[in-house]
Amino acid sequence: MKLSEELPVDHRLARVYRYGAGLCGVILLVFGCLGFADRLSPFDTDGTQIAGMSTNGALSLISVVVGLVLIGGAVIGGNVASTLNMTVGALFVLSGFFHLFVLDRPANVLDFGMTNVVFSFVMGLLVASFGMYGRVSGKLPHDNPYWRRRHPREAARESLRSAPAPALSPGR
Repeated sequence: MKLSEELPVDHRLARVYRYGAGLCGVILLVFGCLGFADRLSPFDTDGTQIAGMSTNGALSLISVVVGLVLIGGAVIGGNVASTLNMTVGALFVLSGFFHLFVLDRPANVLDFGMTNVVFSFVMGLLVASFGMYGRVSGKLPHDNPYWRRRHPREAARESLRSAPAPALSPGR
């Protein structure tokens, strides 16, 4: 079963994926652009702060690229936005763990501070939640396309039960 086949492109859940990707992408884009506006050097680790987080030129570039990718996913929408949100969210959480271990070490080339780590965890969980909305749950409603895909026999039975009875023609 492929994730991309489970949800019709025009389903109402696609709006959640689209708005979530767009919102998070704009936040990252603004953060990255503010870093470029300060003309930060690429791998400087002197503790320059923007929006309460330490940053440098490389982190600004990564923020802009990921922001544009999320905005692109929002424009495409549907399953692409959902899968992209889940992937980017997982990468943010992994980045948070990695940077938690390299704080105050020479490997911290993106100049992460503790606020950056917390932001990475929060943004990762937020983006992933937008991507998983309506896809991952123990109690999906039976009209949800994911539930129908995972329970085809029960979905077929429900469709038959809810279908109107065929009208009999007079004289037969």
